[in-house]
Amino acid sequence: MNIDQLFDNQLNFINTHQKISIEERLKYLKKLKNEININEENIYNALDLDLSKPRFETYATEIGFLINEIDLFIRKLKSWAKPHNVTPALINFPSKDYIIYEPFGKVLVISPWNYPFQLALLPAMSAFAAGNNVVLKPSEHTPNTSSLIKKIVEKVFPSELMCVVEGDAKIASQLLEKKWDYIFFTGSVNIGEIVAVSAAKNLTPCTLELGGKSPAIIDRNTDLKLVSKRIVWGKFLNSGQTCVAPDYLIVHKSIKGKLIKELIDRIELTFDKNFDNTSDITAIVNEKNFNRLTELIKENKIIYGGKSDRENRYIFPTIIDSPKMDSNIMKEEIFGPILPVLSFEKLGDIDNIINKNPNPLALYVFSNNKKFTDNVINRYSFGGGSINDTIVHLANSRLPFGGVGNSGIGSYHGKLSFELFSHKKSIVNRSTWFDNNLRYAPYKNKLSLVRKLMKYLG
Repeated sequence: MNIDQLFDNQLNFINTHQKISIEERLKYLKKLKNEININEENIYNALDLDLSKPRFETYATEIGFLINEIDLFIRKLKSWAKPHNVTPALINFPSKDYIIYEPFGKVLVISPWNYPFQLALLPAMSAFAAGNNVVLKPSEHTPNTSSLIKKIVEKVFPSELMCVVEGDAKIASQLLEKKWDYIFFTGSVNIGEIVAVSAAKNLTPCTLELGGKSPAIIDRNTDLKLVSKRIVWGKFLNSGQTCVAPDYLIVHKSIKGKLIKELIDRIELTFDKNFDNTSDITAIVNEKNFNRLTELIKENKIIYGGKSDRENRYIFPTIIDSPKMDSNIMKEEIFGPILPVLSFEKLGDIDNIINKNPNPLALYVFSNNKKFTDNVINRYSFGGGSINDTIVHLANSRLPFGGVGNSGIGSYHGKLSFELFSHKKSIVNRSTWFDNNLRYAPYKNKLSLVRKLMKYLG
C-alpha cells in the first residue's frame, strides 16, 4: 500500500468508531516483545551492518532498554488506562469528577538513525499502547535496521493499527502533508522546525525530541579518576552519536591538566588507537558525517587522538584544547567522538560559555560540594541531567526525558509516554438530587453571597 492507502486504512478504522481495547493492546505488546526476542540476532546483525555497533551497546541501549519499557506497559497499562478520580470542587457538590485517558487517533512517529531500533519502536509502542493508530517512519540512514523494524511490525500488527513507511526526506515530507492527530519526532533542531511548522498548519500537537550542546562541568572538589571513567563512557558511547552525550567539558582551571591526563589514560584503557580491535567502537553513520567531524578536528588544537579510518568510518576519541567560542565546534552540536575541554575559575566564566548557545538537552556537573552542584543545577535551564555521572537519568523510566526551548518540546518514558499519547478528557458527573439555585438568574441580592462563597472556595 502507498502512503494514501495506509493513511486512509487507519482513518477508516477510526471513523467507524472502532476502539483498540486494553486486552487487544496487551496482546499485541506481548507479541511485539516475543518477536523482538526471536529477532535478537537479526537486530545485532542489522545494527552491525548500519553502524558497526558493539553487541553490548546494542543490547543495553536498544534491545534491553526497549524490552524493559514494553514490560512496564504490560504490567501497568490496565491501571494507567483506568479513569482517574480527582477531588470534586465544592461548588459542584455533590459530584464525581474524573479524567478519562483517550487516544488522540492517528499518530505519526519519525525516528532517527543514532539509536535506530529503540528510538523508533519505543515511541511507536507507547503511542499504540495508549490506543492510537501508528505510522512509523524510521531513518533511511540505517536501512538494514529500518527494514528489520518493518518486518517485525508487519509480523505483529495489522496495518490499520501500526505500519512502517520506509524512505528518504521526500517520503517524510509526504507524510507531513497529511493531517495527523499527533506527531512525535526525534532528530535535529533544523528538521524539528520543519516538523513543527507542518504540525502547526493543522493545529496538530507534537513532541520534538531534539538536541543541543550539553555541557559537563567539573569542579576541583571531585575524584578525577572516577570523573574520567564516567565522562569517557558517556561521551564515547555510540562514538558520541548520542543526543545527551556530554558535548564539551568546562573544567576548573586548577585541575584541567590532571583531568586531561586521566581522560587520556581512560581512553587508552578502553579503546585500541590502532583500530586493530574495533569491537568496542561504533562507526560514524555515513560519509557526510565522517567528513564533517574530521573537518572539526582539523580546525582545532588536538591534545589527544585525531586518528581516523575513512574506509570503515571510525574516528578515534579525540580531545580538543580550548576552542574559540565562535568556532564551528562550539556553535554546532558535535554528535561524534570529539571532546573540547574549556576551563573556568568562577561561575561567571561558565555563564559566558553556556549562555552562548540555546538550552541544552542535558547538563552534567561533577563535584562533592553540594552548594556548587545545587547552584549549577538551578542556574541553567536544560532538559535533564545528572550530578556526578552522565546519561544515567535516561535509565529511570519514572523520570521524564525531553528538552526545553531549542532542545525539544514534551517528554516521555514510562507512564509519561502513556500520558503523552493520551488526551486527558475531564468529566464532572453531577448528582440530580440537589441543585443550588445561586448560579441561576435572577441575580438580585446574590453578589455578596457569591463573593463570600468564592473567597471560601478559593
